[in-house]
Amino acid sequence: MSFTSLVFAQNSLDSLLKPSDTLNKSRLKTVAFTEATAGSVALIGLNQIWYADYPRSNFHFINDNAEWLQMDKMGHVFSSYQLGSIGANSLKWAGVSRKNQLMFGATIGLAFMTTVEVFDGYSANWGASIGDEVANVSGTALYVSQELLWNEQRIVPKFSFHATPYATRRPNVLGSTLQEQLLKDYNGQTYWLSANLYSFTKSPLFPKWLNIALGYGAEGMITGTDEFVNTIFLPESKRYRQFYLSLDVDLTKIKTKSHFIKTLLTVFNTFKIPAPAFEIKGNGGSKMHLIYF
Repeated sequence: MSFTSLVFAQNSLDSLLKPSDTLNKSRLKTVAFTEATAGSVALIGLNQIWYADYPRSNFHFINDNAEWLQMDKMGHVFSSYQLGSIGANSLKWAGVSRKNQLMFGATIGLAFMTTVEVFDGYSANWGASIGDEVANVSGTALYVSQELLWNEQRIVPKFSFHATPYATRRPNVLGSTLQEQLLKDYNGQTYWLSANLYSFTKSPLFPKWLNIALGYGAEGMITGTDEFVNTIFLPESKRYRQFYLSLDVDLTKIKTKSHFIKTLLTVFNTFKIPAPAFEIKGNGGSKMHLIYF
């Protein structure tokens, strides 16, 4: 490909990714079709991977609020927020009004996660969880409320992960591969609320991309409750919560004229960057991490 052709291709892609100033019906149809297809494929795949091998039941609720030290609830907040952000930004790209972005885009995450709860409700091994649904609503509310209050996202839920030895003891529950552990091993997950310092202070002392992040994690878990923890793995260990303070970067605040780069930065902004972190352990003590994932 010649240099001229490469520049033309980049300009065409950049023009395609630029949000429309007015309603673009063709783009809106593309968004609707893509979201409907992606959601259907995701739910069908989830049904085959997660539910197909287990018996069905009448719809029922369970109370799992005490399980996994609420790490699963943090995951629901994160997922609902991020899916809602994708939905709202997709409608923005199509030139949909801001009101409809929030009504029909930011609620996509809540709709999808609620559907997953219905699946859980019909599974004999699980059940619909009111706690999960509260977390789903909270994630959506976090996005919508900031748009209404500040017209920007000053506080963003983010995610980080590191592999732990716990999964090797119960790979069927916590994952046998790194990809599975990323989703299932709550011991290695950390959920963050990353706040942009400049947005809150408007002080020139802070770069516009600099964030401070509060993190929550937990360790010592191979089951939802404390069952077996003291007999199967690390007998001296107890389940405990972890609280973190760290620095972060709001990638969306990095200036660029390229809509392609803006899109990439928005995608990667869902992850907390590795950085020094101060940890307070719920079972007592603290620790300074030179670099924490």
